Amino acid sequence: MPALADPRTLARIASLELRARVVVEGVISGMHRSPHHGYSVEFAQHRNYTPGDEIRHIDWKVFGRSDRFHVKQFQEETNLRACLALDTSSSMLYTSGGMTKLAYASVTAAALAFLLMKQRDAVGLTTFSDGVKEHLPPAGTPAQAREIMGRIERAQTLPRTDIGRTLHDLAERMQRRSLIVLLSDLLDEPDRVVRGLQHFRHRRHEVIVFHVMDPAEITFPFRDHVVFEGLEGEGKLNADPHALRAAYLEAVEEHMAAIRRGCRDLSMDYTLLRTDEAVDDALARYLSERMRRP
Repeated sequence: MPALADPRTLARIASLELRARVVVEGVISGMHRSPHHGYSVEFAQHRNYTPGDEIRHIDWKVFGRSDRFHVKQFQEETNLRACLALDTSSSMLYTSGGMTKLAYASVTAAALAFLLMKQRDAVGLTTFSDGVKEHLPPAGTPAQAREIMGRIERAQTLPRTDIGRTLHDLAERMQRRSLIVLLSDLLDEPDRVVRGLQHFRHRRHEVIVFHVMDPAEITFPFRDHVVFEGLEGEGKLNADPHALRAAYLEAVEEHMAAIRRGCRDLSMDYTLLRTDEAVDDALARYLSERMRRP
């Protein structure tokens, strides 16, 4: 597996802030909006002065225009709680020549963990296949970073996928509103995946879906007679690629379109990550686009 703390990857995203677009709960001063008003960094609104308010918070420019005392209110900025959900099912071991999908997703998860913890956010990790295998609750300590990296490196693959079940399970475990980052090849029935994602929306979490795919899965470049072998116990199939290509490409596009549509309907980010694109390029592009949104 490539170095998880790859300097080139981390350098490309170090200056980018991954800001949650929803108001998150928390109490520690950080980089993210809170529904609780205090006297912090980001101005929110004015309110009338009342006896007992600190004089230093009076807006004297407004007083000069209106001859009335108004106090500045600010939005307290609080830490984000994030959970990285990493698919470790056997299908993630597929590669057509470069990185496996699991290696690519692992590097992506590690880079995001470093970025979030640099912002003083609390980060956790969940690994799953046919259900949750390991769940490390979010924390923001230096020891947490080491634990996340260690668990990614030690993750064991298992030959079954049940993403729908996993998402429902994880949604029940995350009691406070959080950012959920899903990294998976999403090889499950689209309606089951979308129903699992809907569970997060019901609990008011924000979700980013990174759909990790090998380029061969998207383009089906096979030409000669080939033996296809399922990585999750499906067995082997001798086939002529020419006979399968059109139907396969149609099925893949329908699958991807259904998940994209489901994410859009739930107001969740969906991003396709191809394993033939540099991780730093893919992350930098996504995070830059995200920061430009209102």
